[in-house]
Amino acid sequence: MTINEVSKQVNISQDTLRFYEKSGLIGPIARSNSGYRDYKEEDLRRIEFVKCMRNAELPIEILKRYLDLYDKGDETKEERKKLLIEQKEILDNKIKDMQEASKRLDYKINLYYEGKLDEYLEKTKERK
Repeated sequence: MTINEVSKQVNISQDTLRFYEKSGLIGPIARSNSGYRDYKEEDLRRIEFVKCMRNAELPIEILKRYLDLYDKGDETKEERKKLLIEQKEILDNKIKDMQEASKRLDYKINLYYEGKLDEYLEKTKERK
């Protein structure tokens, strides 16, 4: 598959695919006789995995570490599992923080519906 076809299939820009290859997250990607990238099925699976992990906000360096371990084989299973558990905890904390922020926004929006507008901010102004 060409980079254009892969880009459309996995909904990632061509620039991002090139970046992933340059960063060592995917690839190296085989080249056709004319020098164009020629993605194989195994490349697509890895791209999908990278996309999933990036959507879960795994930093590039952590994802690179995980993939390097994966490439070393089964003897790294425990280390990979530990790394994913650590990242899951970080993500869970981010989700918790976002849920709290969402609750605060709901509260603020409800003040508008109740006609209290910026009552919360007005109270903090009065304290000054």
